[in-house]
Amino acid sequence: MDFQEITYAVDGPLAVITLNVPQYKNAQGYRMLDEIDAAFDSAQADKNVRVLIIRGSNGNFSTGHDLGSPEAIEYRKNLGAAPGIEAYDQFRKYNLDLLLKWRNFTKPSIAMVEGYCIYAGWMLAACCDIVFAGENAEFLAGFVEYMSIPWDIGIRRAKELCFESRFITAQEAAQYGFVNRVLPNAELERETYAYARRVAENTPGVLRYAKLQMNKAQDRQGFTQSVEDSFGDYFAMMNLLTDEWRVPGEKRLASVDLAVKGRKGERFGLKKG
Repeated sequence: MDFQEITYAVDGPLAVITLNVPQYKNAQGYRMLDEIDAAFDSAQADKNVRVLIIRGSNGNFSTGHDLGSPEAIEYRKNLGAAPGIEAYDQFRKYNLDLLLKWRNFTKPSIAMVEGYCIYAGWMLAACCDIVFAGENAEFLAGFVEYMSIPWDIGIRRAKELCFESRFITAQEAAQYGFVNRVLPNAELERETYAYARRVAENTPGVLRYAKLQMNKAQDRQGFTQSVEDSFGDYFAMMNLLTDEWRVPGEKRLASVDLAVKGRKGERFGLKKG
């Protein structure tokens, strides 16, 4: 696949996916998600790759869904999903099925987070096994399609953050259990890659089955069923939240039209959709 919105590189036992749409601070459109999936497939097929790292370019991980850039709109249009079940299947693919697939990727995966990690950015980081963050990272949780947040930080904390829609720092994200390590920005890449290389020294089969067992343990608690059920609720909500339902002046929780503590979508370089 000809990558236009990510870069993919292999460095010894490490595969590295870099989200690379800096003009929109790595907001995720369907093209980017297709490219990420193709890169996962390449890493899966490469027997020399033992660990996958996902990061963002230009100091940001991802500002979430790209709902309104001209490039994203054109790509979605060209996919040609008809209204009805085709549109539903397309939406489910890009907002649930791919995330579950990446969660169950057979090799260890690490999200290396700098700057903004918003909504779909959180979703992408959450499907990775490990999250390392720079001190400047800012995380925004919300009621998203791949609703892993109660599992990431606990029910009460998830309610607190999703109700208020406020950013949390990397240190807070670590305290809540979402981030494994917070590192000085200047050391984040070096320490993330060093950790990944130490992991890669282990026997691939052992890593695969250790990950499988832990994912199965989470699934026995209902993880996959929970995020699938939540996706249905999200889809129903988005089809019910028409303009006449909105209270004048209320916040609209969308990555391209963000109004959180005065932070508008334009701050992230995004288009309104």
